[in-house]
Amino acid sequence: MSAHAYATAEPSEENVRAWLKILAAYRQPRMGRSSLELLVTVLPFAVISIAAYVSVAMGFWLGIVLVIPAAAFLLRLFMIQHDCGHGSFFARRRLDDWTGRAIGVLTLTPYDYWRRTHAAHHATAGNLDERGIGDITTLTVAEYRALSWSKRLGYRLYRHPLVMFGIGPAWIFLIKQRLPFGLMRDGSVPWVSTMGTNAAIAVLTGAIIWFAGIVPFLTVHLPIVLIAGAAGVWLFYVQHQFEDTHWADGKDWDFPEAALHGASHYDLPPVLRWITGNIGIHHVHHLASRIPYYRLPEVLRDHPELAAIGRITIWQSLKCVKLVLWDETSGKLVSFRDANAATA
Repeated sequence: MSAHAYATAEPSEENVRAWLKILAAYRQPRMGRSSLELLVTVLPFAVISIAAYVSVAMGFWLGIVLVIPAAAFLLRLFMIQHDCGHGSFFARRRLDDWTGRAIGVLTLTPYDYWRRTHAAHHATAGNLDERGIGDITTLTVAEYRALSWSKRLGYRLYRHPLVMFGIGPAWIFLIKQRLPFGLMRDGSVPWVSTMGTNAAIAVLTGAIIWFAGIVPFLTVHLPIVLIAGAAGVWLFYVQHQFEDTHWADGKDWDFPEAALHGASHYDLPPVLRWITGNIGIHHVHHLASRIPYYRLPEVLRDHPELAAIGRITIWQSLKCVKLVLWDETSGKLVSFRDANAATA
């Protein structure tokens, strides 16, 4: 059977698993390309950030404007850190790890701690029996109905856009990741990762305040981090929280099926694809996480039939915000209103 037939036929365990072998051919990174990707991300971020600090220190409002492109390049740095966590950026474990740790000081993300939680996310995404680590909390309709009114209110607040994409990123990147929540009893590595990153962040923060001053730090660095964090949370959200995503009970959960159909293809314009490190091709990434992000477009070029699976546009992604509950009857994510209407 051809690759096209595998993708266009009704999904089954046999033809979905076939993609694992097909995608293995794209796993090898190119050292020169990886080094270039890092260079063209770090240098613009550094130049734009310094220009923003100088502008603000001199009283020019240009520095505030420069926060946006600086945040875009910080987001791209996080995507490189993400690939390092999968061992796919340089495919040399030590080089990937130390690159990821260094970037983690800028993204406020303890690399080794995050790598463990993210690995748990990849290993359990779409499994209703394994929710909790590295995921956006998602209840089923039945679970939501069984809650007390106070817990329903808490869940509604948690899923509100202002909390999810406003307060949430600030909580995650400024507070939550300062301690290894979820892995506090999993040995010394999560603690060493978070405390070591915290110490490096403190040194960097002190240096910035020493040279630039407290006002430029608060008006430049914090907005850069928060904007990049909000964009990162948004991307993570739409990659799994779309109507036709895939969830299953543990006994029925299958990794290839959940990977290919439980993650979206967020079809972004070229500039945004570049800034986000092609993370929108998320279904392919979940199925073969060792593929470097710059090779993901090769997969769609060689196997265009994959582009239609889980595809959502920017406009469609805006509608995903209201999808908050998994309806096990229809096999779709639904809104509170739809869930109430079904009950009535």
